[in-house]
Amino acid sequence: MIVWIMGRKRRPVVMLFAAGLLAATVASAGPVTALAQTSDVEVIATGLRNPRGMDFGPDGALYVAESGRGGKGPCILTSAGAMECLGSSGAITRIEPGSTDQVVQRLPSIAAHELAGDNAIGPSSISFHGDDAYFTTGLAADPALRADLGPKGSHMGKLFRLPANGRPALVADFVPFEESVNPDGGLPDTNPNGVVARAGRQIVADAGGNSVLEVGSNGAISTLAVLPEGMAPAPPFLGLPPGTQIPFQPVPTSVDVGPDGYIYVGQLTGFPFPVGGASVWRIPPNGGAPEVFLSGFTTIIDIEFADDGSLYVLQISTDSLFIAPPSPGALIRVAPDGTRTTVAMDELSFPGGLAIGPDGDIYVSNRGTSASGGHVLRIEASD
Repeated sequence: MIVWIMGRKRRPVVMLFAAGLLAATVASAGPVTALAQTSDVEVIATGLRNPRGMDFGPDGALYVAESGRGGKGPCILTSAGAMECLGSSGAITRIEPGSTDQVVQRLPSIAAHELAGDNAIGPSSISFHGDDAYFTTGLAADPALRADLGPKGSHMGKLFRLPANGRPALVADFVPFEESVNPDGGLPDTNPNGVVARAGRQIVADAGGNSVLEVGSNGAISTLAVLPEGMAPAPPFLGLPPGTQIPFQPVPTSVDVGPDGYIYVGQLTGFPFPVGGASVWRIPPNGGAPEVFLSGFTTIIDIEFADDGSLYVLQISTDSLFIAPPSPGALIRVAPDGTRTTVAMDELSFPGGLAIGPDGDIYVSNRGTSASGGHVLRIEASD
């Protein structure tokens, strides 16, 4: 039972259960209205391999990071405590009506053999600035272990630039940064996940390092913020006295720049994945102490602002990841006045990323833990 986004430090952390499961001030929580049954949802692409983060390019097409399905090896022990084996099955895929094209192929991917390629770690997120796309490749392990993956695995744990009609070029390597700086001071681990590209800088959420990082125009990495740990009730199976609180890691997964120029970060949370324990954090444009902007979410995997100032929050689940059978995901719209509306829920199964289209509709990579059954949904925006 393992998966794709790993928290780390004091203990191995399982982020998903795949085996057997498949504004200038802090906003207050607004009312939630379930509209999952009234939204128009259309499948626009199928057969994707662990689809994750997405963005629209200047050509109007949707691009998705496919994390692949691993391969035959070599293998390393990831932060979840499982042996995951390398392959070249990751990709960046371009989606247009009626067509799906892997514009970048043979990107690194690792997955556990016993999961048949589900829950792979590989290309994680993509963001456009002008004609250039920037994408991350995850690792979710002690950075020192990357060398055990050999030359083909050396491209994990990095940020790449994909120019128009060009080949990927390395922008930054998070492995030496984590080894030398280790912003949160815990056991070394890096898993660059969400990315947002802006002029002269890219901002990356390192889910393994519990940090938000900036990559400058020269490729230099610096720390913008480290998210703090939280506290949650201990699950009964741990056998601790009733009411015992235990710490959980923040696990930042996603990042966007808000209308006010501040940086906003969505967190998954680590074990025990408390219901309502995930927040959207707000960080000054040039870094600084993070503050909670919105709270009361569960297992956030992506966030994005719409042109009207609304924030869309995508959850992997609506219940703890320890609950079986797995609960559906949720797409929640937070209006500028703080009102929360659940746009889609029952249609979502382990979603991996979202993008807002030029048409204003919402696009979600769904079944984001499936080695071959991932797809992309178009969810019609409602007034």
